[in-house]
Amino acid sequence: MSVSRAASRALALALAPCLALAAPAAGAGEAAPPGPPARVVSINLCTDQLAMLLAAPGQLVAVSYLARDPRASTMPDAAMAHDITYGQAEEVFLRRPDLVLAGTYTTRATVELLRRLGVRVEELPVVESLQDVGTQMRAVGRLLGRPAEGERLAAAFEAGLAALRREVARRPRAALYYANGWTGGRASLAGEILAAAGFANVAEAGGILPLEQLLLARPELVITGEPYPGASRAEEILAHPALLPLRREGAIADAEWVCGLPGVLKAIARLGALQAEVAR
Repeated sequence: MSVSRAASRALALALAPCLALAAPAAGAGEAAPPGPPARVVSINLCTDQLAMLLAAPGQLVAVSYLARDPRASTMPDAAMAHDITYGQAEEVFLRRPDLVLAGTYTTRATVELLRRLGVRVEELPVVESLQDVGTQMRAVGRLLGRPAEGERLAAAFEAGLAALRREVARRPRAALYYANGWTGGRASLAGEILAAAGFANVAEAGGILPLEQLLLARPELVITGEPYPGASRAEEILAHPALLPLRREGAIADAEWVCGLPGVLKAIARLGALQAEVAR
């Protein structure tokens, strides 16, 4: 038995007597309880923000601490009105949720232990395209028992996206470039945001793009996020002299393309204005 599994088993045994005090909850393979969940906890940055947008007053018990980070979240001020968790099974369980929202990459030990304790956990996949944005908004609305609100949010997003999409005479070649030389490929949410704004992405696939290959692709613009405070070797590549004539810092905030949220539209609008400037 691995250390993590042994620890999870020990914690499950320790918390088992508390089950009688917890609100009834469905297990992973059981049917959801009738009616909307009354106590919802989100432990994922993206589900945090969707839940804050869609939950009924008092329905959302807590969100993850990342929701208050302005560099990661588009809703840090709204998150201040909610309690936060650090993704540990103990603190989530003791809030007696009847629904926990997680991502498919949320800490596996936490998700598995909560399910073993009888807590209903719903995992949402990473949004990888603009089409997925509305789909996930509707999915969270249904999970919260608020399908009409989910439909309204998704329809407003899709109408805004349609209004921003436009045919352009020339698509400047651009690249998204971040710490350690990471780039977003065409088949990603970040890549589709770039395309919707009228740019041609020089990166076919996402991943690490060596600086030499980036320069050989001859982009007209390199879009980077704002550097974090303090020194970081991972971000030193963004200060390379060869990038300085091409680099545009902060044209798209990191928080705006990590999750499928209404903030995606703001990113497309800003990049669209930048595209018109570069394409002249």
